[in-house]
Amino acid sequence: MARGIVALVLLAAGIFAAYEVVENPANQLFGKTLVSGPADRRVVALTYDDGPNPPYTDQILEVLRAEHVRATFFVVGRAVEAYPGVVQREAAGGNAIGNHTWSHGHLVLYDAGGLRRTLERTDAAIYAATKQHTRIMRPPFGSRDWLVLDEVRKLGYTPVMWSVPLANDWEYPPAHVIASRVLHYARDGAIIALHDGNRGIICGARVSPRTCDRSADVEATRLIVETLKREGYRFVTIPELLRMENGSPIRTAGRAAE
Repeated sequence: MARGIVALVLLAAGIFAAYEVVENPANQLFGKTLVSGPADRRVVALTYDDGPNPPYTDQILEVLRAEHVRATFFVVGRAVEAYPGVVQREAAGGNAIGNHTWSHGHLVLYDAGGLRRTLERTDAAIYAATKQHTRIMRPPFGSRDWLVLDEVRKLGYTPVMWSVPLANDWEYPPAHVIASRVLHYARDGAIIALHDGNRGIICGARVSPRTCDRSADVEATRLIVETLKREGYRFVTIPELLRMENGSPIRTAGRAAE
């Protein structure tokens, strides 16, 4: 029995280790994704997932506006449908919009039709709010396989991951902890992923206010931007980072380039 328990523990550990390797944002086993930008350019891309989520997304936008910085928001379709005005403000401020699926599901559990529907439905919501189509997406949880990336590319998307380890801001650490976790790993061409929402959950009377509280991310944004600016970094959107990487024009918020 003892040997059986040990074997099960080792098997579980092996499965977990394999999962960690496969789901690592830098892993290119399933196909190419954007993980970071040029390593010789003093630029970083600040990105946010899971919104829009008022009032916190609006507060982040205020910080970005005050600092003359643009970011990229990977939005969840159901939240876009609920708060189109917030997404309009994101685009109007020159920020880029990315597709983060309709309901933040694990994409490896979807078939080809389900993948198309969740991305197309979200794109329709983004277009209704901004009159723009996006060509960038980020898989929820970073979850992907060959089928996911194949369908993503068939729809014309560039899949975008991140290079700075996640700050676990969904665990509600203080702002200075979020900022320090990010700043420790920020490098030339880095892609930073924070959260302005919680899986696109629509907050209201039936949802605990804490579930959607991203006030720490608002202040962390300020700390990150101020620190990296002092270090000589310039903030770019993901479409701008892509142009630096391959020179291909791509649609970005507030522009009509294709």
